[in-house]
Amino acid sequence: MHHAILDRVMITTHYNRNDFQPKGRVLGIVPARGGSKAIHRKNIVVVAGKPLIAYTIQAALSADHIDRVIVSTDSQEIAKVARAYGAEVPFLRPPELARDDTPGIVPILHAINWLDEHEGYRPDHVMVLQPTSPFRTAADIEAVIQLARERQADAVVSVCPVHRHPYWMKKITEDGRLTDFLTTDYAYACRQELPSVYALNGAIYLVRRDVLLKRQTFYTERTYAYVMPPERSLDIDTPWDLYLAELILKEMMRHERD
Repeated sequence: MHHAILDRVMITTHYNRNDFQPKGRVLGIVPARGGSKAIHRKNIVVVAGKPLIAYTIQAALSADHIDRVIVSTDSQEIAKVARAYGAEVPFLRPPELARDDTPGIVPILHAINWLDEHEGYRPDHVMVLQPTSPFRTAADIEAVIQLARERQADAVVSVCPVHRHPYWMKKITEDGRLTDFLTTDYAYACRQELPSVYALNGAIYLVRRDVLLKRQTFYTERTYAYVMPPERSLDIDTPWDLYLAELILKEMMRHERD
């Protein structure tokens, strides 16, 4: 792999620790259910020598302003791995909250309410860190916290620029004809003319606890975007994603040794 690409993967988002002081506690939650269809045991599958979830746990623990890092899982096996890498697993998620059709917000609300009820723990902010984003860094986490405090945001969600712009996408009709997916008043002739569009990359969701409990969403009129490059935005969902992550991480390790 070309070193310039590796540099973009490994680059950290620069922030000055003296520019802001932590105001309130930030709870990091890593949701990791045991079931996975596309990749067996996905959250703890070994990638470049470590369980996949370990990359997220280690990034969160390395961030200065994360108060606690807990893993919400229904799996004893995942819980054991998470604890081995330094995360807390104060409870096992009920099986009914770990189904394929369980909305992603539900286990987060369960974790917040469990910690309140059993420990009296009420953080000011909650950060959700999917274990399928191994290239998200501690500096990304810190930059999101800083952005939230600078903007007095309800929430901050990580995004990345889209690789294939929706204005150039097509759809196929029932009789097989190719048509525009979206119609516009202007025919964009080159990529440089296209308006900027971003997609959720699944890496970081930060929200005020009171907002989350009241509105049960990360998206309000005061949700801000934290832009990450595609090289740190890989979300592992398929065997192909896993294959790419393995190649990149191994090359990064070799590059760091050199």
